Amino acid sequence: MQFQQLQYFVAVAETRHFTRAADLVHVAQPSLSQQIKALERELGADLFLRARGNITLTDAGEALLPLARRILADADTARHEVQELVQLRSGRVRLGATPSLCTGLLPDVLRAFHDRYPGIRLLIEESGSHDLVRELARGALDLALVVLPLPTPSPALTTVELLREDLVVVSSPEAPRPGGGRRTVRVADLEGERLVMFRHGYDLRELTVAACRAEGFEPDFAVEGGEMDAVLGFVRAGLGVAVVPRMVAARSGRGLRVTPLARPGLHRTIALAHRSDVAPPRAARELQRMLLER
Repeated sequence: MQFQQLQYFVAVAETRHFTRAADLVHVAQPSLSQQIKALERELGADLFLRARGNITLTDAGEALLPLARRILADADTARHEVQELVQLRSGRVRLGATPSLCTGLLPDVLRAFHDRYPGIRLLIEESGSHDLVRELARGALDLALVVLPLPTPSPALTTVELLREDLVVVSSPEAPRPGGGRRTVRVADLEGERLVMFRHGYDLRELTVAACRAEGFEPDFAVEGGEMDAVLGFVRAGLGVAVVPRMVAARSGRGLRVTPLARPGLHRTIALAHRSDVAPPRAARELQRMLLER
């Protein structure tokens, strides 16, 4: 008894037609008929009653059908499990993240993932949430770390909240303390400060500008248009202050003074997103698990 013969037998049993069954399994109809006859000889019993335009199962066929389906299902499960294991030894994960998350959250998690699965290539795309949502939707990414709420909510995406992160004010230690030297700074205290501002499309830019306007003033930009590393460098050089995530400030090393924002402060919610209609590959699901359990 051959595995292929069982596939052909189930196809005929389900279609009750040899030609349609042959089309279903992508084989010539004479070849399928020969394999069914060989299976019947092997079993010593007819599996089908063949009448013109009417194919029915014999008692032997009825007995074999659930067993054949189970064998085929078990084989499919075995194939899937092996492929899943192979995917964790090789392959790739395409992960999108905002630049601040690449600086603050990802390094430790990606190091742990790489240590556990060294054969998997990690392809990282840095961009704003709006661009990442678009890349997810067109299938260019497996997962993305985005800032909620999404700029354009999409029912085609599934999001899971990962963390809620405080924002802080960073400044040069050689410059006067923002907010008149207090241990915390209010958003209103930024009215007299020159800000180093991110480029358009940065979630942090929109959040900071909106917070300043809610306090009744337009922020004054000393420099604008930079990525995260550039913004931190400009702040170290004393060009102004910036509002950045606490994790980024903690990883930025020396050369920056960190001042918390007074309550209620500013926060952002980070979520992990993937397409709703397509399950991420096994390797991507494993990275997702590590991010959620971090």
